[in-house]
Amino acid sequence: MTQNQALDILKMGKNVFITGPAGSGKTFVVNQYIRYLKEHGVAIGITASTGIAATHMGGITIHSWSGMGLKNNMSEYDLADLLERTQVVRRIKEASVLIIDEVSMLHHFRLDTLNTIAQHVRKNKEPFGGLQIVLCGDFFQLPPIAKYGEPDTHFIYRSEAWRDGKFTVCYLHENYRHISDDILFVLNEVRAGKVSDAARSRLNGRRNIIQNSDSEFGPTRLFTHNVDVDKVNDLELNKVQGHESTYEMTSKGKKSLVDGLKKSCLAPTKLRLKKGARVMCVKNNFDQGYVNGTLGVVVSCGYGIDPVIHTASTPDFPSGRRVTIELADWTIEDDGRVLAKITQYPLRLAWAITVHKSQGMSLDSIEVDLSKAFEPGMGYVALSRVRTLAGLSIIGINENALKVHPEVLEYDKHLRELSGKAESVIEYTDTAEIIRTQEGFLAKVAPLHRIGRKAQGSNYNEGKPEKVSTFQRTVALIQKQKSVLEIAKERKKTIETIIHHIEKLIEVGSDRGGLNLSDISYLKKEISPIHFLKIEKALEEVSLEKNASNDSDENKSKPPLLSAIKRKVEPNISFREIQLVRVLLGYVKRGERVSDSASH
Repeated sequence: MTQNQALDILKMGKNVFITGPAGSGKTFVVNQYIRYLKEHGVAIGITASTGIAATHMGGITIHSWSGMGLKNNMSEYDLADLLERTQVVRRIKEASVLIIDEVSMLHHFRLDTLNTIAQHVRKNKEPFGGLQIVLCGDFFQLPPIAKYGEPDTHFIYRSEAWRDGKFTVCYLHENYRHISDDILFVLNEVRAGKVSDAARSRLNGRRNIIQNSDSEFGPTRLFTHNVDVDKVNDLELNKVQGHESTYEMTSKGKKSLVDGLKKSCLAPTKLRLKKGARVMCVKNNFDQGYVNGTLGVVVSCGYGIDPVIHTASTPDFPSGRRVTIELADWTIEDDGRVLAKITQYPLRLAWAITVHKSQGMSLDSIEVDLSKAFEPGMGYVALSRVRTLAGLSIIGINENALKVHPEVLEYDKHLRELSGKAESVIEYTDTAEIIRTQEGFLAKVAPLHRIGRKAQGSNYNEGKPEKVSTFQRTVALIQKQKSVLEIAKERKKTIETIIHHIEKLIEVGSDRGGLNLSDISYLKKEISPIHFLKIEKALEEVSLEKNASNDSDENKSKPPLLSAIKRKVEPNISFREIQLVRVLLGYVKRGERVSDSASH
């Protein structure tokens, strides 16, 4: 499924599970949806399964948001007590959408507990009390960890709430992090549970490779255990000449709560820095220009002085940036009262980090030691952090590192099937019907949108023309024969979104503000002739297979699915190319292959 298809489904208000391989853009889609909801004034709960994952989303843990804390279940007494916590009750009642990231690490019984809390607080027996639930994660990554005294631990799909929530599965299949077919080949085999000799040979070829990089931003080293990370960071810091500055974490509040904050916080209790030390930011601060995972080198530090770092280069800042790092707080609050707080500079030494803390990061160069890998999915998480095989150096590896959870292997097939069905539905549903459903959900959850609908009267957005009007800037740029990339940059949207716009505009037709095929014919030059011919052949084959199947006449007349076409072409042909060729050849949702004459 494409990112735009997943976004369309999210906007329809369904409970959704966003999944897919590392680097497929899961968090990107969720952030797009969050932006859309905020633009319409929708109240959202933004959470994750762990404190580390929550910092990536700019949210809090689901345990804190829901008020469940560390409880495994909620008794009648616990639920009654929860109703006295006005801030928790207020946010659960006011929210219309709840997002939970990195759900592979969420215990199945906690999803059931969340369901119980939401139903009780919202006085609504619908699943999750009527909230739209958006889950995001990949079961091939790190699983939930069972602690002493807790019930048997399973993935969330074993919960009753998963069954009752009737989640639409959106399995993203395009890869955006990795630009090397070699690393993708290895990762796909690990996901399939069958690592061939060819894949092992490629990994063995990366053993103890010395990375070509400058002294400041060498490869990030990944280890499975904290003790190895601390050893490397201490060793490297001792090599740096100059005065060492130590920053102590301060705290206040109940000891058990403070200890919980310290465990979920990536900043160390004692931060040791020197000028020239390699560091990583461990909290988002968009105003100051850094996010969790930003790498840098210390420029200055000292007693009573805020550390200053020079960040690594990025596409937006090729020479990096000089950033002053100010003290940050991590808190636990209840009804406006701060129950616990820790304060520290949001930095940690970054010559090495644990595989667990690396989840969600994208790195250009890594040295990884998987000789002590002990958890299914640990090797997959580590190897999928790097963008290319050339950026990988393996210090050590054991057989466990190449294993994934056997139960996940089987369940993943089921998830792909569910996603395929959802993809068929969204591709074959009339655009006007999708828009009506999305507008209906917005009217339910967005007060400002509801007022706007009333103000505009009963004719508000009755069909396609109103939706197409939002794409008129794309139409104007097409008429100027701008490339897809130029349009994407000018519109500040992804290339996939622009192709999605074009597809919808062709479907609508020029008589209602859309486009004709002749308007976009110039875009054919953006696809290599060889790729175009291969995609065209695959399109024809898939169409013939549909016609020969037992599908209804209605389904046979609908456009071939992107995933079905992708399976027939080489890996180096992207989904965006397939999508663009499909629309250039006139395959749209109107139930037939269109031509210019058909679109008038």
